[in-house]
Amino acid sequence: MLYNIIMSLNSVPTSERIHIGFFGLRNAGKSSVVNAITNQNLSIVSEIKGTTTDPVIKSMELLPLGPITLLDTPGLDDEGDLGKLRIEKTYQILRKTDIAVLVTDASKPLNKIEKDLISLFQQMNINYIIAYNKSDLISEYKTLAENEIYISAAYKTNIFELKELIASIVKKIPESPKLISDVLNDKDIVILVIPIDSAAPKGRLILPQQQVLRDLLDNNIVTLVVKETELTQAFNSLKTKPKLVITDSQVFKYVMQNTPDDVFLTSFSIIFARYKGVLSDAVKGVRTLEELKDNDTILISEGCTHHRQCEDIGTVKLPKWIQEYTNKKLNFEYTSGGTFPADLNKYKLVIHCGGCMLNQKEVLFRYNLAKEQNIPISNYGITIAYINGILKRSLEIFLDINL
Repeated sequence: MLYNIIMSLNSVPTSERIHIGFFGLRNAGKSSVVNAITNQNLSIVSEIKGTTTDPVIKSMELLPLGPITLLDTPGLDDEGDLGKLRIEKTYQILRKTDIAVLVTDASKPLNKIEKDLISLFQQMNINYIIAYNKSDLISEYKTLAENEIYISAAYKTNIFELKELIASIVKKIPESPKLISDVLNDKDIVILVIPIDSAAPKGRLILPQQQVLRDLLDNNIVTLVVKETELTQAFNSLKTKPKLVITDSQVFKYVMQNTPDDVFLTSFSIIFARYKGVLSDAVKGVRTLEELKDNDTILISEGCTHHRQCEDIGTVKLPKWIQEYTNKKLNFEYTSGGTFPADLNKYKLVIHCGGCMLNQKEVLFRYNLAKEQNIPISNYGITIAYINGILKRSLEIFLDINL
């Protein structure tokens, strides 16, 4: 188990990698460009239009870019009902894209679809590059802007320069903030409470636990990891009182009851809401629990897909706790992974997971979509803390959050 934990801590999660998406029309050479950049046959290449039918997603180390996730998408001029679904998938990819590369045929002028796509990049504040592929087929070259480049995937012309151009944009993207170590001091003591139950993965920690642990270790925080049943013993064994206890949300109430009042307490889910930049909105949204009426519908959304256990927190525990707290007959709907409804108006409240498997752009997209439609949105940890009457305490470590 220790080996698995170490290996997990040394890998860069997909959600923390720069996401580089390749977009354009069918047969513009998107997949050929991806293969040329990676020097691997990641995507199937053919002269037949529409060879790429689903997004191809690959996380890898790529010099000089470092750890990245490449996203090869279907052509935006795909046809028919199936084509519409593929195009919809492509637009879903845009929500998580940090840098977009529009691959276009250099021998043809940009058409309306491509121009509209550039406008969409700008509206969504996505850094983008226009790569004029098949430049070996033209004889006249126009003066290009700093985010444009002529390339030929077939002859590997300017592929290195394209990677350098992407890398120059990567350098401009701000580094991610600290998860929790920024509110702690060197050599502070922190206890992590991690339940090991039927829903816990075998032989490893889940991603939020891994990332918080790594953040603490990287910043010289003395860290003790225990199950909830060993929390009291952990306190008794320490000569110096810990500064903070961080718990899995599903044992929030138990941990609160066994943590002294003068020790800060929060959860992994709350930490990730702050990390993704949505904590204030989530705190505001959770108060909607007081306004729910019989037959209101709540959307519970998870950013990952996993095998659901009999005591799954999202589909079993959380709905039960909400029903008990509100004493209302409520309806619940569920989404997971990349699925998130564009129209949220049927819901009175959206409760999202911590979003550890989603990059910040995707999490912000979902929260902003809810805000645009005036639908309150919160997350698991904040909801559970609120239901148990400990939300204020769970936020005290973060001095900049207004209740």
